[in-house]
Amino acid sequence: MGTLNDLNVAMLAVDGFEQVELTGPRHSLQAEGARTVLVSARTDPILGMHHDKPGDRFPVDLTFLQAATEPEVFDALLLPGGVVNADEIRMHPKAQELVRAMFDAGKPVAVICHGAWLLISSGVVKGRKMTSWPSLQDDLKNAGAEWVDQEVVVDGVLVSSRKPDDIPAFNRAFIEVLQAAKR
Repeated sequence: MGTLNDLNVAMLAVDGFEQVELTGPRHSLQAEGARTVLVSARTDPILGMHHDKPGDRFPVDLTFLQAATEPEVFDALLLPGGVVNADEIRMHPKAQELVRAMFDAGKPVAVICHGAWLLISSGVVKGRKMTSWPSLQDDLKNAGAEWVDQEVVVDGVLVSSRKPDDIPAFNRAFIEVLQAAKR
């Protein structure tokens, strides 16, 4: 029996997400009993990437519109990176709405690599301590965040990491935050 049974984690992504930044955390969450729900712009399967090479297609469970209509069904949010994914997803108003709803409700949010662009566009990073892929540090600082170069940063219920190499530490920190929030 997992420590995260009965938790629903929304994973937001569009084509071009860094595959391991979704599959690594998803596997760890599911191993602890959490239910993961892939949320995207459309219901068509989305394409993961292995850096600059196409990866696998993943079935989508809900659209941003559907998820934003009932954000209370989710206990947490996971935002993988990938430059193409992160650049597009930040332009979806319903994805931004879902992010703001999770922050407003004080629910855990985990973001890795370029995924922080969606948080910036959603207006939720001001006053937060976090990390990201190094090229986002100016964007985060300009949006009011304190950027640090660390494997994983936990600021309340916000967990952030820099890159795929950080996934083991990212997974451990996110699971600890989810376990604490569940109590």
